[in-house]
Amino acid sequence: MQEIQIFTVGGTIDKIYFGAKSTYEVGPPNIGEILQGLCLNPEFEVTSLMQKDSLEMTDEDRQQVLDAVQAADAVRIIITHGTDTMVKTAAVLSVVPDKTIVLTGALEPARFKTSDAMFNIGAAITAVQTKAPGVYITMNGEVFDHDKVVKDVEKNRFVSL
Repeated sequence: MQEIQIFTVGGTIDKIYFGAKSTYEVGPPNIGEILQGLCLNPEFEVTSLMQKDSLEMTDEDRQQVLDAVQAADAVRIIITHGTDTMVKTAAVLSVVPDKTIVLTGALEPARFKTSDAMFNIGAAITAVQTKAPGVYITMNGEVFDHDKVVKDVEKNRFVSL
């Protein structure tokens, strides 16, 4: 069985509440904790590339993600990412041949009881093992081709183009 490489870049999925500041900020990746609580067969390696809100990501940050994906030995890659610019990063990654890359995130922090994080991560794990090489986004119970999806901010969900 081939290992799945997981890169984390931040976003709502990793946000934590700072009570003294009364704000949410991107904290350390939550995916390791989430995966430990599940009884999964695939092997994973988790690497944190950055801890940023996706609205703060720059072209240089996206290049760093691209470089990491291209350098990875694994052919199955999951990236946890903020939802606001996930589609933009996916487009940058579309130049990578022969790897299955799935971006996912959450509309609420993973630490929230009502978060969609665990479901989206489960969908990403399934998609990365079953989809042909290419770039995909898993959100809201669907697997989208990276170039056929948009975040509907008003409805707070991802929809097909």
